[in-house]
Amino acid sequence: MPPADTKVLTAHVPRTLAEKVDQIATRLERSRGWIVKQALTAWIDQEEERSRLTREAMADVDAGSVIDHQAVQAWADSLDTDKPLPAPVLR
Repeated sequence: MPPADTKVLTAHVPRTLAEKVDQIATRLERSRGWIVKQALTAWIDQEEERSRLTREAMADVDAGSVIDHQAVQAWADSLDTDKPLPAPVLR
């Protein structure tokens, strides 16, 4: 019986993905539900981190803490030359 504070989610996934989940579940001797829960938890953690980093970057932009695009482009273009430019820095 599942824990009391759970909710069943249903999703249609491609058969090949479902088969991979089953293979991993068999290999790890875990249930399909355990595998899906682990994958979903990892994906949500990744998305929350991406959101945090985006908010942090937007705050930097709002504060004017940016590097000029042209400076970055000039630096990138110089990387395959005999005298690459130093990496641009915040001013």
